[in-house]
This record gives sequence, structure tokens and C-alpha cells, in this order.
Amino acid sequence: MSGNHFAAWMEGVQHRTETALGTILPEASIAPQRLHEAMRYAALGGGKRVRPLLVHAAGEIAGADPERLDCVACAVELIHAYSLVHDDLPCMDDDVLRRGKPTVHVEYDEATALLVGDALQALAFQTIAEGRVNDDPAVQLQMVTLLGRASGSRGMAGGQAIDLGAVGKQLTREELEFMHIHKTGALIRASVLLGAQCGAPLAPDAQARLDRYGKLVGLLFQVVDDILDAQADTATLGKTAGKDADQNKPTYVTLLGLYEARTLADVLLAEARDAIASFGATAARLDELANFIVHRRF
Repeated sequence: MSGNHFAAWMEGVQHRTETALGTILPEASIAPQRLHEAMRYAALGGGKRVRPLLVHAAGEIAGADPERLDCVACAVELIHAYSLVHDDLPCMDDDVLRRGKPTVHVEYDEATALLVGDALQALAFQTIAEGRVNDDPAVQLQMVTLLGRASGSRGMAGGQAIDLGAVGKQLTREELEFMHIHKTGALIRASVLLGAQCGAPLAPDAQARLDRYGKLVGLLFQVVDDILDAQADTATLGKTAGKDADQNKPTYVTLLGLYEARTLADVLLAEARDAIASFGATAARLDELANFIVHRRF
């Protein structure tokens, strides 16, 4: 498929996700107004929507209904948005810029930012639990469980805890990979699996290939993120450039150097594409997304 077709598909999914989020999030006119306004500030009007894109791309393999995919895409994006709000707090990464605008605690205040993250996380689980994302209630319950595992101490939150504990330390490549499999990779991996679970059941070997793709793309995203953090400027990134280096955090660039980090990204891309090659044309969007992640500029 041409790059123009992919760009149009990507823009379409991003628009669908923005519209669906705007509907799911409480209106700012509803009490408590300040909290609802801040929730909308945090979740709307920015970001690449990589996780929703992965949900929709994986859904194509299973022939999933786009409206079901919208529901799951919103759930994972709400988890992602909450994690960014909390990560930016002074007690965590203490950042003032996110998606090209002031972070939530700067625009509002720390207490509101804390509550925004709490409320977005709760809304994510409400969204996936209430929506009819699978005909089988047992499968839908498994999907809720998967999102919980990917978000909690054995997933994203646990990865952030490891990250905070690694400041100023020299990690091995295996330790760095373990951290990012949890911090960044768990929700990306879940996005792929959840998208596929919105459609027709897949054979165990097909699920395993998708899971491998999700794991590889999760690591790939982080490697590229580290490269961009080291090379791009704040205006391009929409967040503070060089923050990891300033805070003495271990990254793939500090561990391997720029050249080796780029080489690793190329290897992960090839392995991710190979993992889904047997799906044929139905995996075209997943293939293009992996390529997009490598070549993105912010």
C-alpha cells in the first residue's frame, strides 16, 4: 500500500479516536467542572495516538468491527494519558511541557493533576467494561484483565517504579530491556492483543505471533524515543528534550551509543515485520506502523 493510503488511514483512526474520546470524557460543564476540564485538557488535542493505531491495525487481522475498536482504543489511550499526567508530576519526572503545551499540574495544580490521572484510569476500565467489545462475556472479562495487568505493577506502573529506581545507575542491556518491556512495552503489547480480540478468535499460534510483534514494537518504540530524546529539540518533540540525560537516567543511547541504538532499531523492525509476515495483507497496517515508529521525528 502506498504511503498516501497509510497516511490517510492513520489520520482517519486518529480522528475517530479523538471524536470517541470527546464523547466518552465528561463535558467540562458537568460538576466537578475543573476536574472534567482538566481531564479533557490531558486527553484531547494531541499525541500520535500510536496505541489506538495499533488497536485498529491488529483488529484488521481479526476482521473486527471499527466501533468495538474505537472503544478499546479509547480505553488504552485513557490509560496512556493518565500515565503521562502522573509521570510529569514533580514527584516523578517533574516536567513542564507535554504535547507542546504546559503539563496538567502546571496548567492547573498538582492536586488536580493527581485526580485527573486517577479519574482517567477509572474511566478507561469503565469504558472497556461497559462497551460490547466481544460477543463472549468471558473473553471481554479477559480483555479487562489484560488491560489491568498491562497497566499495573507487573506492567506500566512497575516499569515506572524500576525507572525511578535506576536514576544514576548503570544498567545492563538486559536490565534496561526488562524495564522498558514493562514501562512502555506492556501497554503497546496489550493494544495489539486487545485489538485482535475485538474480532474473530485467532488460533493460538496466530496470537503468539501477534504477541511477539507487540513485544518487539514496544521495545522499538522506546529505542527510537531514546534516540529522539538525544537528537531532537524541544519544539519538535513537544516535550522537554534531553530530559533523560539531564536526570542521569539510563537509556539505549547512553548504554549503546547512537549508532548501535539505530542498529538495534533496525533489527527490532525486521524482527517485528517477520513476526506478522504470515498474516499477509491483513497485517499491512501493522507492518506500516512498525515502519512509521522507526522513522517518526517526534
